[in-house]
Amino acid sequence: MLAAACAALLGAADAWADTRGEQIYQRACLACHGPDGGGLMPGVPDFTEAGGPLSKSDAALLQSTLEGVQRPGVPAAMPPKGGDPTLTEADLRAVLEYIRRSFAPGAAP
Repeated sequence: MLAAACAALLGAADAWADTRGEQIYQRACLACHGPDGGGLMPGVPDFTEAGGPLSKSDAALLQSTLEGVQRPGVPAAMPPKGGDPTLTEADLRAVLEYIRRSFAPGAAP
């Protein structure tokens, strides 16, 4: 019974993180990365591309999200925390989990 309760709590935590990640993505990431993760502007990476940004480790992606990214030859930079300084590392991890579940090559549509 305890194992079932723990599994239910973990499932609820995963669902919360995914919902939270989606909410933050909609607010802070969608304008540049688009509703399908394909990127809406020149120079914005396509999350759905094999060998694209989601082929990097969580640690590398988290660092990029925390610090921001300026890609050579691309005039617009991604600001730290997607431009929302109130986001925590836990928030950014939730966004990363949402992006991986939603847009990684082979992810269910």
